[in-house]
Amino acid sequence: MGAASLELGGEVLKPPLGEPGARAHAPLLGGRGLKWLASVTAVDAGLEMDLLEDLETLKFESGIHEEDQSWLYLLGRSHGLMTKACAHATFFCKLLHNMRYAGSLGSSCFHVLAIGNSADDDALKVGIIGGGHLGKQLAHTLLQFVPIPAENLRISTRRPETLDEFKKLGIQCFYQNASLVGWANVVFLCCLPSQLPNICVEIQTRLGKDCIVYSFVSAIPVSRLKLLLNHTNILRPQYQCAEDLAHIWGANKEITAALQDPVIIQATCPYSPAGGISLNIKWLEGMFYALLNFCTAKDMPHSQVLRHLSELFPSQHLKACKKDEASPLKFQAQDFVSKIYAKNLSQKRPFPLFDLTAVQLKETPFSQYLSNSTTFQDRFTHLYYDSFGISLTKEQEEPEVSKGSPSQ
Repeated sequence: MGAASLELGGEVLKPPLGEPGARAHAPLLGGRGLKWLASVTAVDAGLEMDLLEDLETLKFESGIHEEDQSWLYLLGRSHGLMTKACAHATFFCKLLHNMRYAGSLGSSCFHVLAIGNSADDDALKVGIIGGGHLGKQLAHTLLQFVPIPAENLRISTRRPETLDEFKKLGIQCFYQNASLVGWANVVFLCCLPSQLPNICVEIQTRLGKDCIVYSFVSAIPVSRLKLLLNHTNILRPQYQCAEDLAHIWGANKEITAALQDPVIIQATCPYSPAGGISLNIKWLEGMFYALLNFCTAKDMPHSQVLRHLSELFPSQHLKACKKDEASPLKFQAQDFVSKIYAKNLSQKRPFPLFDLTAVQLKETPFSQYLSNSTTFQDRFTHLYYDSFGISLTKEQEEPEVSKGSPSQ
């Protein structure tokens, strides 16, 4: 046994980072005192446990002056926003993943498709611009929960050399924004607001009309992004934080681990007011119209699209609904377009391509559907929980509707 480890009753205690003794512990708080990152681990049959987890003096908060304590809520707020952003993006990609396979196979066995395989031409291709903390967390979440094969996910960043963990998984990491958007079906913008104008100049000529741009750049409104990109197929979620933010988000938990917690899933559900971070419900409208655009780009007849959309909502949950709500959801063309347009739309014609920026800023036929439907919220909530492999409890089956903040 070397000096870098200590054997106690069959357990081996080792300092972190593979360095001997106290040299593995780095000071965190500079001139305000030393906080040692002492993470001694007990390893027994592959189980790791942080022995110092409950020592208050070794936590980050203990080094903060009392007058600065009020700012600590920003840690939870930041992590909560990132968790919700990754959850909603993953849910959206999972719906696209299913719709793409359902359309290519023409099958009613919709829910088998989520875990099945298909030809490379039918696989959803996702690009991420930005390899910072958000981009990395999003990549991990997409890989685990959609799941997207590594070869169908690519990341463009100014420093691709920092993404070795993804390269080892078989993900292409490079700095070629234009090439990325020319390849992907969906592109996530995970960059800084100051970087966005130059990125838009790079990619706007390579954006196909069917490519969906999903922006996390909160400082740039969707109307401005439309002008910068000369593109209308854009989704941008809007979040609003309450003053009394719930203490459920934490600050150190990995997003993939958080999204296996039923409490976190409830807080991220678009219709749930839990957690203190609300989502503008116009995102939900934009997401459904984005699904329609995705199918229109494949020249899918609108009648087939409506059938597949209805099949998103699994019939096995009907027994959990009230008797007067037991009929399955069945979308109709007039739920998405005007009654006059729907009347003149032949069965084999696809839907038109919708301007997603207008959808998120104005009232639509689907806005009226959401306000009038008595069953959609319940079915949607079940679908959302199912997408993360979590069952909805009876207490969660009737959540309060969160309308979100007005569109900007």
